[in-house]
Formats: sequence, C-alpha cells, structure tokens
Amino acid sequence: MQASDETISSPPALPARAFTEAKPAVDHLCMLYDQAVDFLRAGFKAALPGPAPTHRIRAFYPEIRLTTSSFAGIDTRLAFGHVAGPGTYATTVTRPDLFRNYLIQQLDLLLENHGVPILIAASRTPMPVHFAVAQDARMTVPHEGAAGFTLRDVFDVPNLGTMDDDIINGLAKRTPDGAAALAPFTAQRVDYSLARLAHYTATSPAHFQNHVLFTNYQFYVSEFETYARSALADPASGYTSFVSTFDTEITSPDTPIDAPTKMPQMPTYHLKKPDGSGITLVNIGIGPSNAKTATDHIAVLRPHAWIMVGHCAGLRNSQRLGDYVLAHAYLREDGVLDADLPTWVPIPALAEIQIALEEAVEDVTQLEGFALKRIMRTGTVASVDNRNWELRDQSGPVRRLSQSRAIALDMESATIAANGFRFRVPYGTLLCVSDKPLHGELKLPGMASEFYNDQVARHLMIGIRAMEALSEMPLDRLHSRKLRAFDETAFL
Repeated sequence: MQASDETISSPPALPARAFTEAKPAVDHLCMLYDQAVDFLRAGFKAALPGPAPTHRIRAFYPEIRLTTSSFAGIDTRLAFGHVAGPGTYATTVTRPDLFRNYLIQQLDLLLENHGVPILIAASRTPMPVHFAVAQDARMTVPHEGAAGFTLRDVFDVPNLGTMDDDIINGLAKRTPDGAAALAPFTAQRVDYSLARLAHYTATSPAHFQNHVLFTNYQFYVSEFETYARSALADPASGYTSFVSTFDTEITSPDTPIDAPTKMPQMPTYHLKKPDGSGITLVNIGIGPSNAKTATDHIAVLRPHAWIMVGHCAGLRNSQRLGDYVLAHAYLREDGVLDADLPTWVPIPALAEIQIALEEAVEDVTQLEGFALKRIMRTGTVASVDNRNWELRDQSGPVRRLSQSRAIALDMESATIAANGFRFRVPYGTLLCVSDKPLHGELKLPGMASEFYNDQVARHLMIGIRAMEALSEMPLDRLHSRKLRAFDETAFL
C-alpha cells in the first residue's frame, strides 16, 4: 500500500526559540537535529522488514533565522559576520555537532554586529532518509526495488532543488516566506558533500582540518607521514594524532599503519590538532576533474586555506628540475569550471597566502632575496585538460603561453584556485618543476636528478610551514574581502 502525503508522521513540533548567546543556540540546534535523525532512523528500521508503512515518515532540518530592521553601521573591515541590510535571513543546518565551533563563531559575530536575537526552530525542509542513516554503520539505504516498498513513497530522498550551488554562485532566490540566504550552503548540499567526501577520501569528514594541502604525486604522502610521526614525537608541536585512509588513527609516532588492500580515489591524510587547526593532505591525482570534485566537497567544511603543492612542467629555459613556481596568476584552459565561473573572471593572488608561501620557501631553503631567484620564480601558471598536450601542434599553444607570460603548466592549480575564489576559500599554489617538455626534458624514468629529489622532498615541508604560519593568522585578516561578492551571506 502506498503511503499518503496527507498522513504524515513527524517529530513533535516545537516552537521557535530566541537566543542572545551563541553556545545555547547551537546546543538547541544539536537537540533538534538529533531528534530528527533519531526519528527517521527509528521509522526506517521499523519499515524495512515490512509491511509497508501506510503513512509518510518525515523529519525536518533545523534552521537558523535572523531578522533585522536596521541599517546600523557594522565593522566594514570584516568580510563576514554581518548581513547587508534590513530583512530576514535564514539557513538550514546539518551536523551541528561537526560544525559546532564554526556555528558558534558565526553566530557570535551576528549577535555582536546586529544586536538582535537568533531564532532556532525546525525548518520546512525535509531531511532525506539517506543522510539520516549515513552516520550509522549498521544501517544502509537499500537500492531501488530492494525494499518491500517504494522508498520515496514513504521517506524523503535527496532533492537536487535544495542542494545546488545557487547561493555560492550568486543565483539564489529568496525562500517562499521572503528570507534571504544566511549561509553559503543549504543543509542538503552539505550532507551531499559530506557523503561524497567519505566516499572519495576514505576518511570521515570529522577528521578534516582547517588547512588543506593538495598534491598530485604519491611521494608527498610518504613525506607527510614521516613529518607527522616526528610531530607526534614532539609535545610542543601541538599535533595530537595522525589519520590515514579508512580512518586509521594513531597518537604515537611508533605505531605502525598497515597498508590498505585497496586505495580510495583521493587518498587523504590528516595531521590533527584539537581545535581543528592542523593540516589535511589530499592526493587528488591527475586532472582538473579530480581537482574540482575534491574542492567542491571540501568547501562545505569552510576551511581557512587550501594550497596546491604539486608537480608542473617548467616553460622557461632558465628553469631547472626541482625549481619552485609561486603562482600569482592563472591561465585557465582546464574547462571544468567555465559554467560556474566564466574564464573572464580574474583569479587574484592573495597577499596573505603569497607571503606565507614565500617566507616558508626562505625558511626551508635558507635562501632569501636575490639568491632565492635561483630556485623559485613567481608568475602565471597555465592549467590544461590534456595530459599529453605536448603531442599537439605547438605553434598555437606555445604562442598563447608566451603571450600570457606563463612560466609553468599543470592540470590542477587553476581549478583549485578558481574554486577557492568561487567558494570564498583562501587559496594559493606552489609547484615544483618535474619536467621541461618544450626543452627536451620529458618526465621519463631516470631523468630526476639528485637535486630534483632533494628539492621535491623540501617542497612538502614548505607547504606545511606555510600552513602553520597561516594557522596563527587572525581569521578576519586571512579571509579577504576581495573574495566577497556584492550580495554576500553573513556566514563565512
């Protein structure tokens, strides 16, 4: 028998509560969320054996809502933490336990800047049953036809209409009751990405740290684990654990980690600090599609910075294998983001990231000033979608590369930077030259010199040092106003 939409079973409706302090507001969000999840899990568990329920089982995401009638001045130095003007603003929320510190930070700023209470209540957005059971390893949603009833006749399923990127792309419409977006992502969009992250990286989203390094070379993973073990051996480092694929977590530098029998698409590793200010390393492999996929989903975690530390082709005769490239501009020929962010949109270099990277190079190499130019160049990085670009007729590509003043070429950096710009996540790129195809030095076995090997070993350390410096920077300085559009959400 098909369940009727007119007969709906839901958790008891609670009245909206007003809060003037962030922590109790987030506590209430957690209570409402847990109530909804527990209700759906219990209903799902009871429904699976049959017979089919005769009513719809539905629960709702919790919601944050703010209404202000004042144009009162706010601290315009801040890139976030305030709404643009009078009106009502709202956002649905998922996993408030995972986002607790972030939510408290954002609500504290709203309360301070606007002086009006925050309303917390159940929203009118149904929670898909898939996301409610996702955190319980004992439960799985059967594929279509495997259960004794049609799933969507009884439970709500993911809805593309509420988990798109319209808010972040500046295309969002107001809700039916007239509320504007308070946060860059809806709850369903966040839940979707949390599920994708667990799938692609084989680690729980809860392990991700606020500073993310991307690489396209497995060598960096071994170096990262070596550094992590040395950090765990040093109580002064502040790092408390290291997480490998499939959530293998160690707290002692001597604990062995068994090699997994299979690897995820994007192996990910986390060097953790208790406050989340540690470092995550993601091996995205090769190609702009992987780079977009990874950043599309990591963005919902609202990291404080992400940086690409990978290999590239050097385009200048004066470069040597192992030299570094600090990107200050990007030639976007990767194509994967053109529909979301047209190529005519400039992707600016961010001073805070650039300075952190250059100072990290100086610190690790012990070179500075004019001497630093021997191993590092600053310039345009071109990203393409064809790994075998060298096999094309070179007259056109080489002319464009020369006109753009490009000094390096890869397949991921422009994508990561462009998605950082789109998602308002501070970004940067420091590459290591691994071949020079325009000058006959192809990436072939045996071509890597000792100098190249030494330099690439230092490369990861430079990325780590840069991230450690950024972790000490105040958020209102790191999150630049140049990443914010005309009509922005209050949440970072």
